[in-house]
Amino acid sequence: MPDDEGATHRWVEVRGTRLHIAEYGRGAPLLLLHGFPQHWYGWRKVAALLADGHRLIVPDLRGFGWSERPRRGYDADGLAADMLALLDALGLERVGLVGHSWGAHVGFRLCLRAPERFSGYLALNMTHPWPRHRAVVPNLWRMWFTAFLEYPVLGRLVLRHWPGFTRFLLRRQVADPAVWRPEELTEFAAAAQVSAQAGQAMFWQYVLRDVPGLLRGSWKQHRLRVPTVLLGGAQDPVIAPSLLAGGESRSDDLTVRIVPGAGHHLPQERPEEVAEAARKLFARV
Repeated sequence: MPDDEGATHRWVEVRGTRLHIAEYGRGAPLLLLHGFPQHWYGWRKVAALLADGHRLIVPDLRGFGWSERPRRGYDADGLAADMLALLDALGLERVGLVGHSWGAHVGFRLCLRAPERFSGYLALNMTHPWPRHRAVVPNLWRMWFTAFLEYPVLGRLVLRHWPGFTRFLLRRQVADPAVWRPEELTEFAAAAQVSAQAGQAMFWQYVLRDVPGLLRGSWKQHRLRVPTVLLGGAQDPVIAPSLLAGGESRSDDLTVRIVPGAGHHLPQERPEEVAEAARKLFARV
């Protein structure tokens, strides 16, 4: 496990799965959910800025990092249920929520299903559950790389035996590849190899469940009640800024902001802006 000053580690069993969590600081609790292909260590830059005044709870989602790797439970509802069970196990009735990429996708599901558990939500590099179809269609090409990851046999083979592909994605998905240190790319490429089953299953469950749900408009009857700030990167090659518009009519309190000169990994590229957005949001709510 990589070392990060100020982090303590423990394991908590929830829903029959042993989850690893890193914790920083003291104060009002914030739950931070990582994206793919990362784990808790992807939050270290933000954690260094927020630990003074906040208790940061940074889990590895099931199958990732140092959490247990069961065969099932990688759909958004299952991952969200894990996080609610984790809050129960930690005795936390209500927390602030921060999510990046896939973690932000799970975060939206949490806010729609259990809004009473979250004081506010900071979502990074992920569209809301009501993207406009006229924005989605022209941007489908941006998801080309998922064809290598989502299929049950191919995806696991690529992630397990082709770490260069993971490094390529990480470098390509930021505005300036120099933001990654070589050892960081090595860490997350190795993490993707170990978590190949979880990574492939998460993408596949999105294809099986979430894409049909979006086409059917499954979430049109739901309203986002949690005060939310949504940050996107102006140069994000995965989630284009145009995909972030249109959620205000289905939300009580949603602010969308685009960060100039940033790509798909705001916690890595702009940790100061992420931390500042979190401070302002959670101070307000």
